[in-house]
Amino acid sequence: MNYQIFQAINQLAGHHPFIDKVMILTTQYALIVYAIVLLLMWFFGKEPHKYSVVYASVTGGLGLIINFVIGHIYYEPRPFVTHKVHLLIQHAKDASFPSDHTTGAFSLALAILLRHPKIGLSMMLFAIVTGISRIYVGHHYPFDVLGSIFVGVFVSILIYKLSSFLNPIPKTIIYIYNQIPLVPKTKQKTSHY
Repeated sequence: MNYQIFQAINQLAGHHPFIDKVMILTTQYALIVYAIVLLLMWFFGKEPHKYSVVYASVTGGLGLIINFVIGHIYYEPRPFVTHKVHLLIQHAKDASFPSDHTTGAFSLALAILLRHPKIGLSMMLFAIVTGISRIYVGHHYPFDVLGSIFVGVFVSILIYKLSSFLNPIPKTIIYIYNQIPLVPKTKQKTSHY
């Protein structure tokens, strides 16, 4: 079933130039887009936004660490290694499960969604497109993406639940940032995290 769903999505590749371009750009630049959103939140947001950026960064980092461990415990070849696929972008023949791009996208999106629903909703929609793009371009099976979503959900909820315990981390980072000369000072406000 995993391969059948993969085929249903991947067989569309190479037949629709506009969709191909959208999926290629998404799969190549998704994490850069998320980084830009977080930077904008950091530089132009209020203190709660800065807290959220730190928590999202911790969440994304933890998700990728978990992926690294899973990839070394369980190795699944990428679809283009074991099957004939429509490969739109070349990729290393490393572990297919889970998808780092999808884990990163969902971890960051969910971390923001839990704290800032309006911003987070757009990020979540983009995370879904990112996951689909990984299948579309031939890099991952659907179960790779699904596994990554589970990792993203797990780390996002974990960090959210531990926010009060982890509070000194963003507090210290924001304090140091506010000590930098020529940096607009964040309005001091008691955080809800």
